[in-house]
Amino acid sequence: MTDTYALEDAINRKNLTKKEVAQHLGLSEQGFLLKLNNKSEFKASEIKTLCTLLKLADNSIFFK
Repeated sequence: MTDTYALEDAINRKNLTKKEVAQHLGLSEQGFLLKLNNKSEFKASEIKTLCTLLKLADNSIFFK
């Protein structure tokens, strides 16, 4: 389960919109929101992309 608040905070710290993040992942904004809100799971490749994009020290926010 993704820590939604921590991920949203990381997105905000990078001054990105959810739509921009979705585009980086090759997802629609709706598809990204489903994953952000734990209605669907992030793929390993998406987690890797998010960690790089948001400069996350580790991927622990995706495994709460």
